[in-house]
Amino acid sequence: MNVVADHVNRLPADACRDALARCCGAGRWVDGMLAARPFASDAAVFTAAERVWWALDHDDWLEAFARHPRIGDRTPVAAPPAARDWARQEQAGMAGASEECRRALVEGGHAYENRFGHVFLICATGRGADDMLAELRRRLRHDAATEFRVAAGEQAKITRLRLEKLVSQ
Repeated sequence: MNVVADHVNRLPADACRDALARCCGAGRWVDGMLAARPFASDAAVFTAAERVWWALDHDDWLEAFARHPRIGDRTPVAAPPAARDWARQEQAGMAGASEECRRALVEGGHAYENRFGHVFLICATGRGADDMLAELRRRLRHDAATEFRVAAGEQAKITRLRLEKLVSQ
């Protein structure tokens, strides 16, 4: 059953562009995915998503990162409304966070941005606030190159989950 591939293949180009932009905020990633259509299977969609993502450059990755809200922050970001809704769902583990943990995540996120120059990116689906805080603190010890690659890997995971969500919206 190829529900993602069928969905993406059936969309007109403009609608597909909008749908893919909800999955990943890098314009060149969206262009690469559009160019790869039609997809023979869901596996082909996911393989193309990875291939296109890892072929992008530093600025493309930063473009995608900028479309994500800060963990624990309620400030809106420049992302399509559906992507903002998905981010809220993905960060559902924040719902039960103590005020102390939430504050530590916000402060740690600012420290992370000052150190690395981009938002702390983590595939938050299924993760609790304490777990995300521990991961933030661990990753603050990385050097810039290592952390940039880790953040890119987190974006790839998020993109995969969001591609799967396209068919359920």
